Parts: sequence; structure tokens; C-alpha cells
Amino acid sequence: MTQKINKGSAVTVIGLGAMGITLAQLLLAAGYKVTVWNRSPDKAAALVAEGAVLAPDAASAIAASRVTVICVYNHAATLAILDTPAVWGAISGRTLLQLTTISPAEARFTADWAKDNGAAYMNGAIQAAPSQMGRPDTPILVSGEEATYTLLTPVLQVFGGGISYLGAAIGAAPTMDLATLSYIYGSVIGFLHGVRISESEGLGVDQYAAIVAGITPTFGDFLQHEGNMIHTNNFQVTESPMRISIEATARLEATAREAGINAAFPAFASALFKKAAAAGYENEEVAALIKVMRDPA
Repeated sequence: MTQKINKGSAVTVIGLGAMGITLAQLLLAAGYKVTVWNRSPDKAAALVAEGAVLAPDAASAIAASRVTVICVYNHAATLAILDTPAVWGAISGRTLLQLTTISPAEARFTADWAKDNGAAYMNGAIQAAPSQMGRPDTPILVSGEEATYTLLTPVLQVFGGGISYLGAAIGAAPTMDLATLSYIYGSVIGFLHGVRISESEGLGVDQYAAIVAGITPTFGDFLQHEGNMIHTNNFQVTESPMRISIEATARLEATAREAGINAAFPAFASALFKKAAAAGYENEEVAALIKVMRDPA
């Protein structure tokens, strides 16, 4: 049975941006022995005052602990820190938890690099801000070998209770991270366009924001229903016929143009739904729009 990394164990944190500092603070508060390293060592001062040990270099930091958590700017920064002869020698037999935001291909590359250098590897994606870390509902996506997940579970639970283990495929966590980011940024753009609609008629943005907050849980249930329909490839009308959205998005675009506000978002949405209409999907569930979006053209 794989031995877990429990309270009192040594854990290293590499990368002391806002998130990295928060991760180190949470580990210290949970009773772990924390070693830290950052390219700018001055960022470690407050952590050292709280009991962390500042390593002189990345290799020494990795050598100090069985588990290293890395959370830096991007994949290139990860490689610049780790892919050195000194680290090659230090990381063998240890476990690397990658919490940097990277792509699925980059996760596979890093997993291969870790394996070549004798290390276990797990990829994680934090879906929260630093101020939201350490809560029972803090969402963290992880993927990698189950034995590595078992080893790291106590550490992950320090960072947040909303852990979703997505299986052994190392690219699963960054894939789902990108998928949810697509939803978030699409929602943000739609929300901001709604702000412009409200402003164009002299209505309060605070009132609009309160209405959006109120409908969000119900809309989440609706999206889950639509996702299940796509998963089963069943587009029979159950909740929302496509024809309603075809008309609604065309109306959004027309309203934006009449109001003289930026129409880029509704024009994009309307164009997609017009393609669905042209393909004959108007009498199917709105989820059938996925058939248009599966076409790379």
C-alpha cells in the first residue's frame, strides 16, 4: 500500500506567486515541514518567518522533500526550473505535483520527463483564486496514476476539499480545466454584453447582476441536462427546441445593432444558430448545436 504524505511530512513548494505562497501557508498551517524556492528569494521572507525553509536552489528544494509542488507561470517556466542536470539527480524517487496551468500536450510531455528521470508525476488544475483556497468546496482537478493520487490525497485536501480525480490519463485535468475555462470566458463575455444591453436602456447594472446570480443555479441544472443529452447522442426536444434559440440570438444581434452597442458577441452566436437552422436542426433540442460546432469549418 502506498504511504500517504500526512501531517508532519516534508513538502516542497516551488514558485511563490500569489497562489504558491498560499499553498505554502496552507501546508505550514496544517503542520507540514515546508521547504520553498523561488527565482526571487525575497518573496519567501514572510514564509520563512512562519517556519518555512528557503532552499538555495531548485535542486536542493526538491531533495529536501519526498513531494514537490510546483506552481509557476507556465510550461516554459516549469522546464526552465526543472530540466537541469542538478534537478535530474535530485528528483529521482520523488513525486512531482504540477499545479501550473498547462495544456494536455504539455502535461504529457512533463509526465514523460518525470518518468525518464525516475519521478512520479500528477497533474492538477486549481479552479479557484488564492483567497478561495483551503475551503471544503475549493475545486481542484487532478489526473495521473492512482497510486500517486493516493499518496498525494492528504496534501491535496489541505489545498481544498472539492477534489475531482479524473483518472490515470495525465492530460485529463488540463483538458477539463480548459473546457471549464471555455465555459467561464463565454459566460463572462455574455454577461458583459448583457451589461451593455442594460446600460443602453438606462437600467442598473447592479439589478441585472442580481438577476443573473439568481438564475445561475437553475441554468447550471439546464446545462447539465443538455450535456447528458450530448453524451447519449439524443437530441429529441425535451427542454428547449433549437428554433427558440435561433430566433433569440437573431433578436440579440438586431437589438445590439439598433442600440448602437458592440454586436460582436451576438453576431457570433447568431451565426452559429443560423448554421444549425440551415442544417435542419431547428426542431431538435438546443444541444444539437454541438453538431455544428463539431465541424472544424
